[in-house]
Amino acid sequence: MARTKTFALSAEELEQFARDGYIGPFDLYSEEEMEGYLRQTRPKLLKTSNSVYADGQTVSGNTNLAASYDRHLDVDFLSEHVTRPEIVDRVSSLLGPDTLCWRTELFPKYPGDEGTDWHQADNFSSVDGAKHPHIVWPEDAEFGGTITAWTAFTEASVENGCLQFIPGTHTSMNYDESKIMEYNPEIINQMDKDGVKRGLFGYDYRQLQKDPDWRPDEDKAVSQVMRQGQFILFWSTLMHASHPNSSDTKMRLGFASRYLPTQVRVYPYSDELLEFGARASLDKFGCVLTSGEDKYGHNRFVDTNVNGFRFPVH
Repeated sequence: MARTKTFALSAEELEQFARDGYIGPFDLYSEEEMEGYLRQTRPKLLKTSNSVYADGQTVSGNTNLAASYDRHLDVDFLSEHVTRPEIVDRVSSLLGPDTLCWRTELFPKYPGDEGTDWHQADNFSSVDGAKHPHIVWPEDAEFGGTITAWTAFTEASVENGCLQFIPGTHTSMNYDESKIMEYNPEIINQMDKDGVKRGLFGYDYRQLQKDPDWRPDEDKAVSQVMRQGQFILFWSTLMHASHPNSSDTKMRLGFASRYLPTQVRVYPYSDELLEFGARASLDKFGCVLTSGEDKYGHNRFVDTNVNGFRFPVH
């Protein structure tokens, strides 16, 4: 018998999401709960030997794949987090009953760090040197992209670098992900755009613009302030960014979990992940079934946790 979806989105919320491309924030943890989970989890996050990308080849001294990507596959709290009904019920309201989580990322922003530049992601191929789409929707799909649940593991304020959205920009892409975007670690925290420190972790996202003279309409931007323990849902195709961290002492930590319906193919043309100057094998990677069932057999899914690892199964 199917579980009742306690946290399904209402008709009004679905209409709002269709219009704006995002909705929230929603309460998930109290501030005290989230702080407690952070204290328990930080030592595990610092230990990357159990990460599915621990054997990755590092280039230019960059190690963020093992430390920041897909830690839900080796850290129990994050594994439980991506399947929380508060998130999954709302996601399945948008994507249908059969959903998976295919990627998670940790986004720390330390005092003095630049903001994240305006960007959109449809198939996530733009930072892959091989130019392979990471996700492939069916040809008859009405849309692409992924639903991101971004959770504030710490407070997210304008001062310490909260998210920004431009509502309603999720239905058309201003960027061509087939273009080449060059990784350059020398530009991290060095880019200035109209007087604001804003980059993309060593990439200049403007290299992907369809029109080199186009600029986002920042007058319509919304700053998404969130208390510690809340989350928000948005389409990856929505124009989004973040403020710089201009505080002296407040680190901001966000955790993004990304969801798809099970008919979407994940990494169909790749056997390695190549991003941010580093590469790692996808041998230990697998999707997590978060609701319903897999009727298609397109993707690998993870099985049970054994000694810190989640073993992929077909």
